[in-house]
Amino acid sequence: MTTIATAASARASRTWYKILYVQVLIAILIGVLVGWLWPSLATNDWVKALGDGFIKLIKMLIAPIIFCTVVSGIAHIQDAKKVGRVGLKALVYFEVVSTFALVLGLVMGNLFQIGHGLAAKPDAAAVANYVKQAEASKSVDFILNIIPDTVVGALARGDILQVLLFAILFGFSLMALGERGAKLRGMIDDAAHAVFGVIAIVMKVAPIGAFGAMAFTIGKFGPSALGNLIGLVALFYATAALFVVVVLGLISRFVGFSIFKFIAYIKDELLLVLGTSSSESALPQLMTKLERLGCSKPVVGLVVPTGYSFNLDGTNIYMTLATLFIAQALGVDLSFGQQLTILVVAMLTSKGASGITGAGFITLAATLSVVNPVLVPGMAIVFSIDKFMSEVRALTNIIGNGIAAVFVAWWEGELDQATLHARLNQKIDPNDGETSNTAG
Repeated sequence: MTTIATAASARASRTWYKILYVQVLIAILIGVLVGWLWPSLATNDWVKALGDGFIKLIKMLIAPIIFCTVVSGIAHIQDAKKVGRVGLKALVYFEVVSTFALVLGLVMGNLFQIGHGLAAKPDAAAVANYVKQAEASKSVDFILNIIPDTVVGALARGDILQVLLFAILFGFSLMALGERGAKLRGMIDDAAHAVFGVIAIVMKVAPIGAFGAMAFTIGKFGPSALGNLIGLVALFYATAALFVVVVLGLISRFVGFSIFKFIAYIKDELLLVLGTSSSESALPQLMTKLERLGCSKPVVGLVVPTGYSFNLDGTNIYMTLATLFIAQALGVDLSFGQQLTILVVAMLTSKGASGITGAGFITLAATLSVVNPVLVPGMAIVFSIDKFMSEVRALTNIIGNGIAAVFVAWWEGELDQATLHARLNQKIDPNDGETSNTAG
């Protein structure tokens, strides 16, 4: 408690413009202004490179962080059954909450049928690339792709599920070595600390990345790009907010904390996601802050990386809403049975979609092609505004995965309630050295 109070006092005394989330917020606002007032400048390749470059810096660190975190978490567990138990609980949670997200999207899409009267004229050529990727994706391929051809290849590509599989196997092997593996466990722990140190360095340029990404987006699409589709954007925003406040809010309340305080706690990560449209850009920071929040390291190491492939609530809402919108815009009536098919298909196609911009669009193509191939060309209707919805998809995904980790930690009996409430009620600087040292 003394350390937390000291950290909060230290943060309060800091100059406001030196706080990371303030810098990111200012950068986003400047990016919006530049994109709106000087679109030709904002769409310059060098401006776009600022956002793309920052995301690449973060992505290069995700694979080693997941590997070190998961291996370290499993290697320090004395009971091998615990890993399987935590994984099973996480999957049960993912499927239940994902179903709520899909159903909510269908309900809102049927209540507010904003696609009717759009008189859409879809251009199949505009989405041909996404459709091709969707056709190439099958459930059996998804399962086989979890197994990497080589470990080095998985790490080089940064494939989360492949790295996760090898990390779990390596962690179990290291755990079985007992004392013989103590030195190697120590080396991996040290490597994890070193990688998190690199993240601290990279995060210094987060405002620059957020500025570049936001300026390019507004400069290329502009407010007028929304046009008659503003209704879909607004409905999606409202549905995502409803899901976070009601569904995730009730889960949070059940565990014993406020969803609003949790959102405030991870505001740095949310602003980063807002600027980059990628929930993966905040994955390393999110895992660190969840551990500081009182969640055990093994639970965070297993639940969060897995959630980025199996718990994409924002993507689920988007797929059901967008499917209904496209059907309404094209004048295609979907029966109750077809809408149930959307639930089942979307539950499968959403698995493996990452938080990178455009992944939701690819999974939408896969869903439409199964539900009704006639709807696939209609993807061009929402193509121009997909960028504006990708931010909310990513924001909903990261909040959902954060709540998932806290819930599973509570379910497993490895959530420090005292630390949880102390952190949520204090303003802790995520870059504060003292705070880092008190991570549980």
